[in-house]
Amino acid sequence: MRILPIGSYIPTIRGLIANALHRKAIYPFYASFKLTSRCHFGCPFCNVKKNPVKDMSTDEIKAILDNLSRSPVLMTSFEGGEPLLRDDIGELLKYARTCKFYLLFTTSVKNLKEYPMLEYAKYIDFLHVSMDEGHDNLALFDYLPELAKLPTHVSVQTVVTSDTIKELEWKVKKCYDAKSNIVVIPAVHMDKTEDCFPDIDKMEKLLPELRKKYPNTIHTPQGYFKAFRNHKCSAASVIIAPDGYLYYPCHILDKKGPDLRTTDLSQWLRTEEAKERRLMMKNCERNCGWYQYYSIDSYTSVSSVMDALGPVLGRK
Repeated sequence: MRILPIGSYIPTIRGLIANALHRKAIYPFYASFKLTSRCHFGCPFCNVKKNPVKDMSTDEIKAILDNLSRSPVLMTSFEGGEPLLRDDIGELLKYARTCKFYLLFTTSVKNLKEYPMLEYAKYIDFLHVSMDEGHDNLALFDYLPELAKLPTHVSVQTVVTSDTIKELEWKVKKCYDAKSNIVVIPAVHMDKTEDCFPDIDKMEKLLPELRKKYPNTIHTPQGYFKAFRNHKCSAASVIIAPDGYLYYPCHILDKKGPDLRTTDLSQWLRTEEAKERRLMMKNCERNCGWYQYYSIDSYTSVSSVMDALGPVLGRK
């Protein structure tokens, strides 16, 4: 894991201090950036493709990356839809490398071998490849040993549904054998999607068993389950829609805040409007189980962060 220039960490440190003083997540540290709504698939548990919007221009994307680079966000994730469908993805990856955050890149294309991933990997800190029944790309598990050789950290990201939880162990074993990692994500019931959410009790029991059997492989924090039961969400993670607007307080409620092409993120988060939207999140009774890395309170604890990063560091 590379070390950013020292000055890159200052906004994050300030954000951590401010959040601690206010005892709430005002400033986010993780940003999921949906670069496009276009996708090859129509997963029953995903609604991004069902809300199509025109792709932003290269310069508009760069403006938002500059915005994030000024903020406490320490990790930005390129997602979609499918980000590899953008013709300018190589240019965007190079530009993101110059920003003051780590870059995570998520893809699910079946023909991944046809893309210049060796070149792209130079600009990616963490590469996540979505492999599951919804994406109909389970054959990529056989390609995992080759992917693991790329000059970046490679993880599988697999969405677990009520029908596929029984298939989880062989996927974890594939990652273990390839000396890679896996993020296990429950299929959240979003609007305009099928309800595929798995049995949470079964998942909570299964993951520790698989962690023990396949050490340094799963980096889904166990704190997820406690947070789910306590209805604890956090604005420490944000999602940016393909049209450039900030989902706030969250993606599931489908509430949008400012246009990040023209509005400074850090400044807006201090406004009364942002405060009211965080209160909306706090009072939300829709326990959706949304998994977004650091979008639940317990993920901001030291123990949960180490729970997530331990397997990653243990593989290197």
